[in-house]
Formats: sequence, structure tokens, C-alpha cells
Amino acid sequence: MREVLDELLGWWDAGAEIGVGTVVATFRSAPRPPGASMLVGPEGEAVGSVSGGCVEGAVYELAQEVVSSGEPVLQRYGISDDDAFAVGLTCGGILDVYVEKVSRDTFPELGEVAADLRNGRPVAVATVVEHPDPTWVGRRLIVRPGAAPSAVAAASGLQVDGTLGSPRADAAVADDAVGLLAHGRNATVTYGPDGERRGEGMRVFVWAFAPAPRMLVFGAIDFAAAVARVGSFLGFQVTVCDARAVFATKTRFADADEVVVEWPHKYLAREVAAGRIDSRTVLCVLTHDPKFDVPLLEIALGLDLAYIGAMGSRRTHEDRERRLRERGVDESLLARLSSPIGLDLGARTPEETAISIAAEIIARQWGGSGERLAETDGRIHHDA
Repeated sequence: MREVLDELLGWWDAGAEIGVGTVVATFRSAPRPPGASMLVGPEGEAVGSVSGGCVEGAVYELAQEVVSSGEPVLQRYGISDDDAFAVGLTCGGILDVYVEKVSRDTFPELGEVAADLRNGRPVAVATVVEHPDPTWVGRRLIVRPGAAPSAVAAASGLQVDGTLGSPRADAAVADDAVGLLAHGRNATVTYGPDGERRGEGMRVFVWAFAPAPRMLVFGAIDFAAAVARVGSFLGFQVTVCDARAVFATKTRFADADEVVVEWPHKYLAREVAAGRIDSRTVLCVLTHDPKFDVPLLEIALGLDLAYIGAMGSRRTHEDRERRLRERGVDESLLARLSSPIGLDLGARTPEETAISIAAEIIARQWGGSGERLAETDGRIHHDA
């Protein structure tokens, strides 16, 4: 929903009825992830995508029918369906798409949810997409944790608005929504009809709108500017940090959300203490200067982070590892360091190097090998 929120909110504010199709589950080589949405506006406008073009036509028609009837529909599209080729899904994937009518009456909380997203506040929207009792389908629960996603550990201190149909179901779904928020992941969760953990019948799709994951780039060099640009393009909230004020300027790093003048290890320690670092955070250490790198990496390697990469030659890498061992960093922690940083693309320019680094981050996130797809077999899309 995030990528179509502005259009959706504009129509919602105007009192219009909008058809919304959302990918709630994927199987095999599905082209779009859970949470991808397509809108059909009041004048027939199409905004967004659920499949990159494969089944948009079918979802468009279904959305118009749903707006007219007011009855939500959970539809599966896949190569195993008799009409798979008719709707164009020939990639071998399977999509479950939930199509509903959104208006001020059906989703009165949308304005507050949008305000949360725009202000970086974590919020989860849980919607019943399948249930033996049709009156449950379409019911929503809005879950807001009492702390940032990095600090969320249990469903205590929650603000929960709405109900799915019973206190038991509400409690189970709210608990799982907090867990999904902590990882910034959308998912469909299955329960028994009354929210039983061991059971089937009720499927609930959870949009987990966590703040954007952070990318911390240490070292105010030309390569950092390119990495910040690519990081912003990938959806990270990018911070560039360097102790040298003459280099760490907003003018040089216009694509960064924040430019900080501070010793890197002190800045990282402060952010950890403030709870602003979580398991989705990536670190790119580009200074290749031991007085900056070593104390910074000593802290970073002990944290639960998505990625830690450090720039430098192989000689610089060996020297850096030796210094870290002398400071008591053990081999299991050193093994978490991606150094020299990036994948072997033959990159030379800052821009090419930034692509190399981004490619390694993506591969680590999704379990990719970094090999040419033309030389591999099996699925193209990986699970996290």
C-alpha cells in the first residue's frame, strides 16, 4: 500500500469508493511481494501493480465488481489455474490477491494510519481475508506498539483499535502483528476460526508498516555519496557520518537523509543506546582508516545487524582483522564482516562500486548467490 498511499488517501479524503487489490501471499516465482497493491479509482483510473503486468487486467475487472457489490474477494492467480494463460500469469508463480472496496465507511482509520506512516511511527493493519463465517471477512485490527520496532518483544503496552470478532482472535493477531513489525515484514497468518494457534480456517493479512530500514554510511568520500544515492533509491533511511566536518556536509551528500559530524564509533554507540538500530540496519564502512574503522567495527560486529561491510584492499582487510583480534573480537564475529565490501562486478567508479555494494546487501537479504541467473537453475525469486 505504501507506494500508492498518496493516490488512495486523496480519493478517500474526497469521499470516493476505491477498489484495492493487494497481494497477500505468493508462491514460487511470483513477481510482486506481499503488500503490493493496485488501485482502481472512482473514474476507472488504475494505479500501482500486483504482478508487474501479468494479471492487472483481471484484478482491474474484479476490483470494479467488488466496488459495485461491496463484497471483498480473495482470488488466486497462478499457472495451475485453468485461466492462468488467459490472464497472462505465465511466469510459473502463484498469487493470492485480496480485493476490497475502500472508503471512509469501510476503512475509517485510513487517515490515522497514513499519518503514522508519514511520521515514521510503526503501525500494523491486520485484515481478515478468509474465514468460515463470511461476516468476519474484511474486519480490521490496527496495532500500534508502545515502542520502536527494535525494542518490541511482546504484545504488551499496545494500542489496538477495532476488532476481528473475538477477544481471543484479537489477542493472537495483535501479538503476531508486533512480531511482523519488528522485522518490517508483511505476511498472511493462519489461525483457527476463533484465533486458535493450532488450527485453520481464518487467514489474516498483516501490513507491517515499520519505519524505513536504516543505512549507516561511515566515511565522507566520493564512494559514500554514490552509496547514499543507491541506498535512498532502495528505500533506506540513509545517514552519512564522518568525524571531519570539512568533508561531512549536506551539500556533498544531498541524497542522504542525515549527515552527522561525529566520531563513527561514538555515533553508533549513541544510536544503539537510543534504540534506533535494529536487525534491518545495514552498515557500510568506507573510511579504510584504522583509527575510525577498528573501534567502529568492534561495536558493530557485536550487534544484530542485517549487513556489515567494510571497504579496502585485501591488505587493508588483513590489517583490520589483525587489529580487531588484538582488541578481543573473536572469529565468529569477524566472519560476519563483508570485506572487501561488495560483489565481484569488476566495478571501478564510485557509482559502479555502489551497485556492487547494493547487490551484496540484496543478496544477503534474500539468500541470493550473486551468480548470473543464466548459469543457475531453480527459482529466480528467493524467500527471506
